[in-house]
Amino acid sequence: MTATTADAPRLADEVHTSAVWIARALESSGYRADFTPMSLRDVERFMAEHSDHGIAVEGGLLATGLAPRLFALGAYLGETVRRSAGGSWEADDDAPPGEADIRLRLPDGSVIRPVQRILKRFQHGYEDSLIGYAMGLGLQPARPRARWRRRARTR
Repeated sequence: MTATTADAPRLADEVHTSAVWIARALESSGYRADFTPMSLRDVERFMAEHSDHGIAVEGGLLATGLAPRLFALGAYLGETVRRSAGGSWEADDDAPPGEADIRLRLPDGSVIRPVQRILKRFQHGYEDSLIGYAMGLGLQPARPRARWRRRARTR
C-alpha cells in the first residue's frame, strides 16, 4: 500500500515527536532536557561538545544521523520557547523535501525558526549561541547573577 499525502504525518506534528525523542536521547547522555529555559545551557554544551563550525566531532553524537538530529534539536529549542513564551507551530507541508519550512509563531505575532537557528549554531559555533538567542526572546536560560553587596564591617 502506498502512502498518500493524507497518510503522511504533518510536519508540525513531527516537531513534537522529534523534540520528545531528542530530549530522551539528551537525558540518557547526561544532558538536562526538561524543556525549561535552563536546559538550553545543556543543549549549548551538547553543541559545543559534538560539533565544530559545521563539522560533527568524530565519534560524537552528531557523527551519524546528522540531519534528523539537528532537526530534532531545533524542535527541542522551539518547543522549549513555546512552553515558556507561548505560541504555535506552523509548517508548509507542501514544501519540497529538504526545504522544510517549520516556524513558531509567538503570541505577539512574531515568527521564529528554531530549526534554522540550530543549523546556524552548528555551522558557526558559539558565535550563534543558543543562550543569547533565548535571552533575546525573553527567556532566562541562565541564573541571574547575584548582586554583590558589601558587608558592613563589624569591629
